[in-house]
Amino acid sequence: MDNLRPDILSDINTIQNIPAIPNILSVICKTTGMGFAAVARVTSEQWIACSIHDEINFGLQPGGELALETTICNEIRQTDAPIIINDVSEDPMFCDHHTPKLYGFRSYISIPIYRKEGGFFGTLCAIDPKPASFDRSHVLEMFKLYADLISFYLSAIQQVDSSQQELADERKTAELRDQFIAILGHDLRNPLGAISSSAQLLVKMLTEEKLLKLARIIKNSAFRMNGLIENVLDFARGRLGEGIMLELKEENVDEALKQVVTELQTSSPDADINFRSNLAEPVNCDIRRISQLFSNLLGNALTHGDKSAAIEVNATSADGVFELAVSNKATKIPEATLKQLFQPFSRGKIKKEQQGLGLGLYIASEIANAHGGTLTVNSTEDQITFTFRLQS
Repeated sequence: MDNLRPDILSDINTIQNIPAIPNILSVICKTTGMGFAAVARVTSEQWIACSIHDEINFGLQPGGELALETTICNEIRQTDAPIIINDVSEDPMFCDHHTPKLYGFRSYISIPIYRKEGGFFGTLCAIDPKPASFDRSHVLEMFKLYADLISFYLSAIQQVDSSQQELADERKTAELRDQFIAILGHDLRNPLGAISSSAQLLVKMLTEEKLLKLARIIKNSAFRMNGLIENVLDFARGRLGEGIMLELKEENVDEALKQVVTELQTSSPDADINFRSNLAEPVNCDIRRISQLFSNLLGNALTHGDKSAAIEVNATSADGVFELAVSNKATKIPEATLKQLFQPFSRGKIKKEQQGLGLGLYIASEIANAHGGTLTVNSTEDQITFTFRLQS
């Protein structure tokens, strides 16, 4: 088979991998009384056996070839007409034909096999050195049925192969896209750091209220952009298989949580955030990630909650359990939206001014999972509460 083209080899492998074909060829021989049956790939240049049932020692194996011009299958390829011969010696069209004389058969059946898209594939054929007494019409119906079945298998396998290739291409494209996102997010940190540092210096240096206000806007925007970049980077890491990386140690999380409240309160000065903590013991966690989780939950409440109502934050740690709950006034979340709430890019219905990537809750959930904790949501008619629970 070394001299066969790759596409022909692929066709042979496809036929070999169709489990029904050996049974089809066996049934053909038993039904017709003939000793040799095969599925052949026939082109304008070659006749190649793809699968064989041989009870007469004809001598072919899968991948074996017959000279195309010596076969009747070549005529079938040209005419698209099936040929059935009970006894060559009594058939006026084939009694002097060179093929039966060359290969020594007296009974012969061959019917074309087509691909579903219309192209000619080859033939389903059978031969025997003895005459056969089968009913021609019944045999023709059986061969047509089997040829259609083989055609169906060929089409199904082609579609599966095509789908698998498309899926592989999509995965490769997605991986390249995620790599680009990760690189972009990483490279954005440096200029963003410069903007943030410059804004902080301006806030300290400026005295004119109008300029000071602009500097605070730049500072707050840089803070928000940094949060977005962190979420994008974490999303890309997760997609690339790295996941959320943790550095666990015993931490007093109170100051870190208060820092998050201060930062978000600065960027949303009109918001009313009630922070209460009762942290009786340290928490075994990655403090930076817990701050990120809390920032995403609090940021979500600031964005989607009722601006006229206070946001309630409660943090407790006791008996080896750390719990952080963020509640805000808001209308009940629809059940369909709740099911997708922790999925990436899932934001439900949002107002025009509520910008974001829809990654915050997803990243918060991933951080909770990485810690071995849980992040749940409870939505009532007028309040939404997100609760992170971590048990040491």
